[in-house]
Amino acid sequence: MRFADASAVVAAGDGDWKAEVQPDWDIFGIANGGYLMAIASRAMSETAGGRLPVSVTAHFTRPVSAGAVMVTVDPVREGRRFSTLRATLTASSESISLLGSFTEPRVGGIEDLYAGAGPPEMPPPEECIRALPSADGPLPPPLMAQFEERIHPDDVGPLQGKPSGTAQVRGWFRLHDGEPLDAFTLLLAADSFPPAVFNADLPLAWTPTLEMTTQIRGAPVPGWLRCQFTTRFVTGGLLEEDGEIWDEAGHLVALSRQLALVPR
Repeated sequence: MRFADASAVVAAGDGDWKAEVQPDWDIFGIANGGYLMAIASRAMSETAGGRLPVSVTAHFTRPVSAGAVMVTVDPVREGRRFSTLRATLTASSESISLLGSFTEPRVGGIEDLYAGAGPPEMPPPEECIRALPSADGPLPPPLMAQFEERIHPDDVGPLQGKPSGTAQVRGWFRLHDGEPLDAFTLLLAADSFPPAVFNADLPLAWTPTLEMTTQIRGAPVPGWLRCQFTTRFVTGGLLEEDGEIWDEAGHLVALSRQLALVPR
């Protein structure tokens, strides 16, 4: 199923939008957080008259599985350049609370006024390792079949039971069959790779996300997205993961940070 169809919303009146969380967009039976953020953000975008996300923050309170969900959107402020909206995504009970800023679609390319860093160095996609769902274990999860993801050979250890020792994951991302990349795709891509902490050689399993913020800097050009995710601190039962997403033209198109629990 195309990502646009899997994350589609339908107006249900009075700020409510219906959606269907699709099976196999999950990890351990729990729907992927970036996928759920994309669903909610589509409802927020529609409410904002087609404005696109610039920054979306989500707080995850309960896991969501496949099935019907409702997104309720509450506009906070509509300005000349930006709309601010709150939203809740509810399955059997409220599961995600979101706050986002949305703006008019940008015309033209991304203007880079200053860059203190560049895209991560990586082999071309054909020299990286394709991540596909495993029939023999929990990793890679079913989610990996919904798009094409190729992981840097030095960072593929978590999928092979051989962590590299450095909490980093780099790789390439694109949708199937040339489906166009857009702001909602970036929300998905920002949460689609194996957690960087899996490469830290710690006895970790599922790392539930408490909060995630994804910032959209511009629309990517067609092609692959070049992604890098790192974790620097695992302290107090919590960890952070910082992400960078670059397009094939070398433009930074998204940044992300999420706060996750370290399971006992």
